[in-house]
Amino acid sequence: MTLVQPTVEMQQHIRTELNEDVSTREKDLEHIKEWLRMQPHLPQFHDDARIMTFLRGCKFSLEKTKRKLDMYFTMRAAVPEFFSNRDPTLPEIKEVMRVANVPPLPGLTPNGRRVVMMSGVDLEQMAATVADGMKVVLMIGDIRLKEEHVGVAGDVYILDASVATPQNFANHFAKFTPSLIKKFLICVQEAYPVKLKEVHVINVSPLVDTIINFVKPFLKEKIRTRIHVHSSLDSLNEFVPRDMLPEEYGGNAGPIADINRQWYEKMVTYKDWFKEQEKIKADESRRPGKPKTHDDLFGMEGSFKQLSID
Repeated sequence: MTLVQPTVEMQQHIRTELNEDVSTREKDLEHIKEWLRMQPHLPQFHDDARIMTFLRGCKFSLEKTKRKLDMYFTMRAAVPEFFSNRDPTLPEIKEVMRVANVPPLPGLTPNGRRVVMMSGVDLEQMAATVADGMKVVLMIGDIRLKEEHVGVAGDVYILDASVATPQNFANHFAKFTPSLIKKFLICVQEAYPVKLKEVHVINVSPLVDTIINFVKPFLKEKIRTRIHVHSSLDSLNEFVPRDMLPEEYGGNAGPIADINRQWYEKMVTYKDWFKEQEKIKADESRRPGKPKTHDDLFGMEGSFKQLSID
């Protein structure tokens, strides 16, 4: 699976949106690298591509980039259920990729956004845990940190809710506890340079409103207004061009199972890299001042209230 990169013309638009100045970005990169070297609690980190992705995701705000990177390494230590045992060949990882399609699509929207398609396949037979599923989503996120070579203008998520049946709701959705959702959303929104622009929900049923209303309290008002529920694919195509979608949704990107399988194969090529990355995390015992505790990070008065989405 190769991610299509923006055209030269699209790059110019994206750079404007991300405040990227090609004449100063290397200086910004060196500033962040020097800052990282001065932080005793953060690991040695020599991945220029990932740092540049953080800069782009933070619109080249140096202070916001520092906060995101600090949280990125902090979460890797604080949430082992997401960031340990990330071997793509483990049975539970294979199981997630078997029962769910979670792939970023190869193409880009006309305004330079990456589309991520999510749908359930076989939840009734699912043996993996919800935390395993969230782990896989973050593993793909880490690969994208390295492979979005010139940056994109944000993410668009399409959630196929046809899997939200009464039986699945009773058996599986109850496992999405507030604690787990909170941890996942903090990771995604505070520790990754994600610019979530739109969320589209398709193939809806009456249960979908229940699910959305359950998640909404965990989201800031800005993102709540970016959730679109569609009664047909026609209204979705007003936001996302039909031709870039998988063939099941009337597009030309091929079967979604094939795209998902290609992403799994890509994950396997990163097997050794994921193993090495498990050591790349914060050491709270060396943090200047007060170490961050679990309550600081995930308590009701902790950073969850500070969630931000650009």
